[in-house]
Amino acid sequence: MIAPMTVVAGLDACRSGWVAVVLDDGRFEEALVGPTFTAVLERLDRASAIGVDIPIGLPADDALPRPADGACRAFVGPRRGSVFPTPPRAALLASSYAEARRVLPSLSAQSYALRRKILEVDAALTDRVFEVHPEASFAAMGTAPMTHPKRTWNGLMERRALLAAAGIEIPGDLPGCDAAADDVLDAAAVAWTAARKVRGEARTLPEEPPWDGGRAVAIWY
Repeated sequence: MIAPMTVVAGLDACRSGWVAVVLDDGRFEEALVGPTFTAVLERLDRASAIGVDIPIGLPADDALPRPADGACRAFVGPRRGSVFPTPPRAALLASSYAEARRVLPSLSAQSYALRRKILEVDAALTDRVFEVHPEASFAAMGTAPMTHPKRTWNGLMERRALLAAAGIEIPGDLPGCDAAADDVLDAAAVAWTAARKVRGEARTLPEEPPWDGGRAVAIWY
């Protein structure tokens, strides 16, 4: 009897909304783009696991920084600058950056800029959805942190080669996909971790994460 195929997906934020890379039995099936997280989820009804590169599990004001963020920064080494500290919910609900800084004076503009995306995912969570950081996935895939920044030519080629070695061949032409190259590769790395999670091979940062509302507050890889 032939085992059923497993469909998973990885999502990354992009300029036009969200880009998803779908894997079927570990192989590239398609890349799709949608304006909102919910819109993309509606097109992923076949996916048994959906990883997303966005913080899930917002810390309270007195629980900063998130253990997941610190563990991930250590894990990715030279790429630690890509792991932004997750702001508390009160800061994300602030109506302006200035107001958010009153909640959390150390809040960076980069972290606050993720506000809409973070809250978008937070409002649409299901059991299928979990947090992944692409740089952690690539580090696990290559058994070491990436050498080059992802937006450089060398960085793009480094990551694409790792995906290919893992059996994920990204076509040169992706009809209807207007996402940037690094966003597509990030989504593919997130999907790689989703496949590992389905197989019971994925691990978490930190190794023993805290729990919130029945969900581990962790970054999977």
